[in-house]
Amino acid sequence: MISVNDISLQFGARVLFDHVNLKFTKGNCYGIIGANGAGKSTFLKILAGEIEPNKGDVTIDKNERMSILAQNQNAYDDCTVLDTVMWGHKRLMELKLARDELYAKEDFSDEDGMKATELETEFAELNGYEAESDAETLLNQLKIDSELFYTPMSEVDPKIKVKVLLAQSLFGKPDILILDEPTNNLDVKSVRWLEDYIMELEDSIIIIVSHNRHFLNRVCTHICDVDFKKIKIYVGNYDFWYESSQLLLRQSKEQNKKIEARAKELQEFIARFSANASKSKQATSRKKELEKLKLEDIQPSSRRYPFIEFKFEREIGNEILEVEGLTKKGFFENVSFRLKKGDKIGFVCRNGQNISMLFDCIMGLEKPDAGTVKWGQTIIPTYLPQNYDNFFDGVDLTLVQWIDQYSKDHYEEYLRGWLGRMLFSGQEALKKASVLSGGEKVRCMLARMMLQGGNFLVMDEPTNHLDLESITALNKGMINFKGNMLFVSHDQEIMETVANRIIEIDGTKVFDKDITYDEYLDL
Repeated sequence: MISVNDISLQFGARVLFDHVNLKFTKGNCYGIIGANGAGKSTFLKILAGEIEPNKGDVTIDKNERMSILAQNQNAYDDCTVLDTVMWGHKRLMELKLARDELYAKEDFSDEDGMKATELETEFAELNGYEAESDAETLLNQLKIDSELFYTPMSEVDPKIKVKVLLAQSLFGKPDILILDEPTNNLDVKSVRWLEDYIMELEDSIIIIVSHNRHFLNRVCTHICDVDFKKIKIYVGNYDFWYESSQLLLRQSKEQNKKIEARAKELQEFIARFSANASKSKQATSRKKELEKLKLEDIQPSSRRYPFIEFKFEREIGNEILEVEGLTKKGFFENVSFRLKKGDKIGFVCRNGQNISMLFDCIMGLEKPDAGTVKWGQTIIPTYLPQNYDNFFDGVDLTLVQWIDQYSKDHYEEYLRGWLGRMLFSGQEALKKASVLSGGEKVRCMLARMMLQGGNFLVMDEPTNHLDLESITALNKGMINFKGNMLFVSHDQEIMETVANRIIEIDGTKVFDKDITYDEYLDL
């Protein structure tokens, strides 16, 4: 068990945590969430002993081994890949080095023999004789070529280093596992493997910071919300925390609603989530806790979410979009597909630039070398490209003036309403469009799409630069959209919950079926 006892931390006048008290217990996986800058990674460093709080302390049971996902990719450049993984169990490697040094002595004495016996005994107790085999298994499961096992880390590609350091943190099944953004730079199949691996660690305490909602939903038994300078633990995964906090936020605005009715609605909500729990030991435990949950146990979040809703007036006819033999040399060739009503197609491709070019050709921004694109007469497409800098660079306009370019109504109050949906309220609406951050630019582009009222959306990596709150709101807007859609996204939750058809492009079209993204991955 980990006990966090009255922790407080501030930097200068800024208070991150104030009198935080928590308990983390074995068999549970805790997802740490919070707004950018709330202190999620800082809290992990406090748990790991890397940062001392101003007040309070962290107590960990004796003999519990903690493992932390290393963030410095160059820290093990002098080690081989295999040794780097085994350094995940520091004591084991210290024993290994001590044994090797002892046996290398030319004048091996009786005293050395006694010492060697002690080292061998402890080494065996820590499963040292299976260490290399276990490390190799982890590397194999992460699809790292065995030819790299004895290569120095200094010679390994950075993308491979990420996987090696992940294997290091998992090595030896630690009692306490702390992971800060473990899915960054991992391919989808590696993420799925990590999800399954974590769910098998039923005797460990796992604490994770991640912006990957699909990952949090799959592995977490509890959510730790960093908010109001406090950290509170809630039972359930990310979706349960989000939906329940939004439910209570809505209810708190309806003053005339009786408490009994509010409680009933929440209990029905809890029952729905409980019924969807899987059969794993973790999920069974979570279900019991959910059933005991009370209304006052959940607090609405202070974080703000954009309001994203794509509506259109013109109904969609039978002819929507037909792409025939589309070719762009160096990107794709002979790509053909036709949409039917309700299609929301998620695209899969090893090289994202190929899909960007495909979308540009479909939208008429690039000229294909061959093939045709035929839009139905009733279709009004609107596009969010991956590169939208030309919409902002050198533009000396306020956000009100910028959004006015795409609106039929030009009243400032009306325009401010659309900007307010995307969290640009008050003076924020008068910021210059040319100085926006990446996330702010995406929110403006989404406001533009909503104003245009298209019945066909084309989105190229729409979650780039967005925070977790904005991604959650966008995901909901995409699910609720009643028109057609072409999109590509690295966000697995969006791919899984929005797409009802998957097209894979690898030079040419190699796959096209009416299935979900998870079903596609299972093939």
